[in-house]
Amino acid sequence: MRQIVLDTETTGLEPAAGHRIIELGCVELVNRRVTSSSFHRYVNPGRTVDAGALEVHGIDDEFLATQPSFADVAEEFLEFVHDAELVIHNAEFDVEFINHELRRVPDAPRDIRELCQVLDTLALARRMHPGKANDLDSLARRHGVDASRREYHGALLDAQILAEIYLIMTGAQVSLSLETDDAAADAHAGEYVPVERAGLALTVPGASPEEDAAHEALLEFIRSQSGGSALWDTLPDRRDES
Repeated sequence: MRQIVLDTETTGLEPAAGHRIIELGCVELVNRRVTSSSFHRYVNPGRTVDAGALEVHGIDDEFLATQPSFADVAEEFLEFVHDAELVIHNAEFDVEFINHELRRVPDAPRDIRELCQVLDTLALARRMHPGKANDLDSLARRHGVDASRREYHGALLDAQILAEIYLIMTGAQVSLSLETDDAAADAHAGEYVPVERAGLALTVPGASPEEDAAHEALLEFIRSQSGGSALWDTLPDRRDES
């Protein structure tokens, strides 16, 4: 499964008022692991940045004047996200801006949803943490994600932080380090290492009532995210055979 964690920065809050994207940041997940592949571009919006937006992201008109237009990077961006699931915090905002830009590009799709499914982590967070603040900074603090580098909003940095938060919220053990032991593991792939079992006694403790309750709560959450049913509900309960 390929997912793209995406964030944008813009000149203001309303595409209908002529505001434009000025930064795109994307982080790739494959089978719920962060890869070394990313997409990051600054974009010349062809207009000034609102003062309020500048206070948020610190990206000024002078810098943006030297950057390519959205039309110049659209093909590369669409190729990167094609057929992936987009993971976006407050997805409606970013999708509206992306579609606003796409409609200005000849022969581009009118709606990014023609190419990608979209998962909104804000909606997910509100279900998991009802009544609490669910902005990116609040979620980072709640889930122990280091967001100390976030002096200003930035599309790529925010996408990296969101990727870690999303994986934690949905139950993965996560590290954003790109240095893995895959090469060492590949070197030993298929190598048979015998285990001496003589005199080996293994103790298999049963789960405590608290652990059983936590497990059932997690299964119920997964059911709620998959339409109310799950494959294991159709399987026989092996505990009855012990």
